[in-house]
Amino acid sequence: MLCSAGSVAEGLPMPDDDDYYASLGVARGASADAIKKAYRQCAIKYHPDRNPGNAEAEARFKKCAEAYEVLSDADKRQRYDQFGKEGLRGAGVHDFSHVDVRDIFSMFEDVFGFGDLFGGRRGGRRGAQPGQSLRCFIDLTLKEVLSGSAKTVRLSRQELCEACGGSGSASGRRQTCRTCGGRGRLQHGGGFFRLVRDCPQCGGTGTIVADPCPTCGGRRFVTRKRTIDVQIPPGIEDGQRIRYAGQGNAGDPGAPRGDLFAVVRVQPHAFFDRHGGDLLCMLPISFTQAALGAKVEVPTLEGKEEMEITRGTQSGDLYRLDGKGLPDVRGRGRGDILVQVVAEIPKKLTRRQKDLLREFAETEKKGVLPQRESFLERLAGYFSQPSEKDKNPS
Repeated sequence: MLCSAGSVAEGLPMPDDDDYYASLGVARGASADAIKKAYRQCAIKYHPDRNPGNAEAEARFKKCAEAYEVLSDADKRQRYDQFGKEGLRGAGVHDFSHVDVRDIFSMFEDVFGFGDLFGGRRGGRRGAQPGQSLRCFIDLTLKEVLSGSAKTVRLSRQELCEACGGSGSASGRRQTCRTCGGRGRLQHGGGFFRLVRDCPQCGGTGTIVADPCPTCGGRRFVTRKRTIDVQIPPGIEDGQRIRYAGQGNAGDPGAPRGDLFAVVRVQPHAFFDRHGGDLLCMLPISFTQAALGAKVEVPTLEGKEEMEITRGTQSGDLYRLDGKGLPDVRGRGRGDILVQVVAEIPKKLTRRQKDLLREFAETEKKGVLPQRESFLERLAGYFSQPSEKDKNPS
């Protein structure tokens, strides 16, 4: 493990928690490559192994990970640019304050290439190594989000070869690697910034196989198809990950398996847009229903429900169906359904309808349309004011 003599993050000011660009030190128009590079530099700078016992550095490290998760995703970045952090509600952004530092590297391993730069779980394989974690995607409907769902995941994962017991050798014996001298790692450079990587000859194990196992070809692992039953809790958010411990690839003999991370993808709904636990539904009504009031049927995830439109409803008004939304994943009750009414004006009228509307227009009196009356009064007052030229005649 590479360590510095002191904390490189000590005394540095914390950036604005609401500004992900400031967290990574990039401009708002930064390219995807620039954001990736900036996150890699931040992760190296504030890694807890370089700043032992420094809670501020660890907080900065996790804040950089949160910023990168948002800014590296085109959809999340667009929502953040337009609405700020409020626009990310329901977007599946992780709370990295509760995520283990090592798990952050596994989440963004494409940024680092060869894993943890500081000789952690993936950087240099001394001793029995745990298996790699796997990722799968689970598609859900909003109705399945409402009730929770049991799903079956089919995947291919690495298992220890039973024929050789994971040694890779037909005889069960391995020889010391001459390239690395049995250390399993090669070191390049000097000083603090040393690059330590797995030995390419032995793959980091420190030993090689002289008589490869015919079943696994000396690779120690074989690929097997597996079926895993997973349970998705109610209220899960789109993009949220669920960890299933010990369901990933097998590790070295005596080491634990990796984990399986199931990424949830919630499918679009025909009627609802999701906002956390609330569901927004656009309901078209006629202008006569808006004016006179009416009882209408609105959709819910559990069937139709009758709702009363009050007289004089304006287009865009919101009605609320309490407790008809989605449950909170932490069990804190259910959201609501917000029904936004949109009054439709007919484009074509029969002669009779035109006559009736003209008759209605003739009966309109002051106070029937208060907003229009107020607007006309203010408009008349605006034009009746003397101009600057009239105030100051030359």
